Amino acid sequence: MEIRETLKKVQFDRQDLVNMLSATGEDRNLLYEHAAKIRQEHVGSKVYFRGLIEFSNICSKNCYYCGIRKGNRSVARYNLDDAEILEAARFSYENNYGSVVIQGGEIASPAFTTRIERLCREIKKLSDNSLGITLSLGEQSRETYARWMNAGAHRYLLRIESSNRELFRKIHPEDEHHDFDTRYECLRTLQELGYQAGTGVMIGLPYQSIDHLAGDLLFMQDFDVDMVGMGPYIEHPDTPLYAHRDILLPIRERFDLALNMIAVLRILMKDINIAAATALQAIDPMGREKAVRTGANIIMPNVTPGLFRNDYALYENKPCADEDPDQCTGCLDARMQLADAEIGYGEWGDSVHYTKRRERIPSPGKKQQ
Repeated sequence: MEIRETLKKVQFDRQDLVNMLSATGEDRNLLYEHAAKIRQEHVGSKVYFRGLIEFSNICSKNCYYCGIRKGNRSVARYNLDDAEILEAARFSYENNYGSVVIQGGEIASPAFTTRIERLCREIKKLSDNSLGITLSLGEQSRETYARWMNAGAHRYLLRIESSNRELFRKIHPEDEHHDFDTRYECLRTLQELGYQAGTGVMIGLPYQSIDHLAGDLLFMQDFDVDMVGMGPYIEHPDTPLYAHRDILLPIRERFDLALNMIAVLRILMKDINIAAATALQAIDPMGREKAVRTGANIIMPNVTPGLFRNDYALYENKPCADEDPDQCTGCLDARMQLADAEIGYGEWGDSVHYTKRRERIPSPGKKQQ
């Protein structure tokens, strides 16, 4: 079926998604134009900033794709102190960002839970309760998630990385610390507690097919997610998955496929929040702007102190690692103008989808088979 006919549909099956994800040339242009129109109609032209605080690269996980995996002996570990984290949050507040994202390696302990709880309360205090707080801190207990929500967090990003169980197993160690069902149940818990729950996948992994990615999109739809952060897989030399780089798609094809994923997701889930991943800019200097033009509406300027940015290296060629937060803000402001987007300064930019979902009878999502 021609792309024009597919785009006229109200509902899409798996083959429709495969066809759209495979779009090239003029078909791709039509796909992007349609996604941009839907974004304008359902979430508007505003892009919302989330000040990204990568506060620690200490991680208990050993995922095969990640540069800060526990088994990587080459990375210089760091852990910002509370004062440094709060200063980054203060910068976001004073520069009129609507929210911050606290992101770090996956750690689960009573001390860690208490520390994040305290930081959430302090961020609310220093911003006169005006900064929104997104957390991206991995798998935790229900009690921990609840404590963090009570302390002021209201969004949580937990990327599934692949919704296909077989592929998930190929990119993670086969042990109890890297379990698909555990991650899935954490997402269910976040949604049940009332978080704006987000997930995401890597695009262009070894052994990944277009059909896998279509399944990922259906997973997000079935789960009824509120926000998505996904981007192209970029290999890191200090990871086991690097040995499989000879079967990867060329880096530019991974970039184009990531934009196709953003466009198709916007068409499929019209009113969710979609982040323009920093990894896109590692491939194309205008990567995030292109993502915004394709349907994304969230940007995460890095407000981590510059001294530590190079050490939070999930992949190679991380952009903006040598810029301080002031430079990053000015740059992004100009970049969003180039993308014909309006910046929602001082706004939380909550997911429209979340508001609608909470008005319905809460549904934790359907179990992945």
